[in-house]
Amino acid sequence: MRPMMFALGVVLFALGLLASIAWHECGHMWAAQRTGMKVRRYFVGFGPTLWSTRRGETEYGVKAIPLGGFCDIAGMTTHDELAPEDESRAMYKQKAWKRIVVLAAGPAQNLILGFALIVIMALAWGLPNLAESAPAKVGAVSCVSDTVTNGESAPCTGAGPAEQAGLLPGDTVVAANGKSISDYSELSTILRSATAPVALTVDRGGQSLDLTVTPQTVTAVKTDDKGAVTATQDVSMVGITYDLPPAFTHPSAAGAVPAAFVFTGELVAKTWDSLLSLPSKIGALWTSVTGGERATDTPVSVYGASVIGGDAADNGYWWFFVFLLASINFFLALFNLVPLLPLDGGHMAIVGYEKVRNTLRRSRGLGVGAPVDYLKLMPITYVVLVIMGGYMALTLTADIVNPIKAF
Repeated sequence: MRPMMFALGVVLFALGLLASIAWHECGHMWAAQRTGMKVRRYFVGFGPTLWSTRRGETEYGVKAIPLGGFCDIAGMTTHDELAPEDESRAMYKQKAWKRIVVLAAGPAQNLILGFALIVIMALAWGLPNLAESAPAKVGAVSCVSDTVTNGESAPCTGAGPAEQAGLLPGDTVVAANGKSISDYSELSTILRSATAPVALTVDRGGQSLDLTVTPQTVTAVKTDDKGAVTATQDVSMVGITYDLPPAFTHPSAAGAVPAAFVFTGELVAKTWDSLLSLPSKIGALWTSVTGGERATDTPVSVYGASVIGGDAADNGYWWFFVFLLASINFFLALFNLVPLLPLDGGHMAIVGYEKVRNTLRRSRGLGVGAPVDYLKLMPITYVVLVIMGGYMALTLTADIVNPIKAF
């Protein structure tokens, strides 16, 4: 049975996701109200209404199924039923810039919330290093034990293979056996699997040196909670500790906001790359569903994210809890800007099309064209919905049968 902290983390994360979506819809609602449009309803959740109240011309409420929310703006398309007094306020009749502002306000809210969470993380825990690689720079050289148990080396003395080969702290290994090395993990993989001497090219203060290191065979042992051996494996080690950048930076209170801006830019860029890579992850997701290993860089569903949030809380990694929630807000913002219906970006693309079309018509002395007929776009919209639904189902299945183990 999972600890209570895990359950609390799952619930809190799920509520955080629901709040993020509700906040997104608040952006649409507030922008519509400020630009003179009529917001008929704002609800958190779907399905039967649990509670509602009316303030001014808008009905606010909560529905039974907490899987999102919606903001009902009068006249989003020409097919909306409108009361006679709302005709002039229909969204599709408004100026293009007003419609763009309303549509962009939802993603903007997610960006704002994500940034606020990053500022909180900077003040409370610091900001993690997002760099995915680091050069193979030597921080220290040491002796090598004959055995390593659960990652802990036994006591040893003397010079290890790296020191015997002439490696010094500050050296950067740039090639191994003729293969260029750009990341310390690449060198570690080569050295751990080596069964013969390894030729290294080293950068020492701008000078290139050729050294040869002979790895030492070490028995890696894994034991259970009772000390019983569960697995043994022979690996090669040379006695290098890498000089890696700090895992976290800790800005001052005054520097938290500027640091959060820089960090947010880096995280948004990585989120954009992840969004572009979604189609390429289908194969990896299918592999994980059909019995293969689950890649850690595959996308997760709302359920999977909530479970990871629960694991983070259970292990005391609240910084990761906040980081994950911020990352999802950035993803929601960018994903909604994709120019496909029914996403916000799809509606914005239609507004842009109408604006360009009407500008060209005026240049030829013609009047404004009719609003785009959304019914004619429904076949494409259904295709997008089917693809999105299938992807979400595949991701959810992977999260259930082969979840990502973050901790």
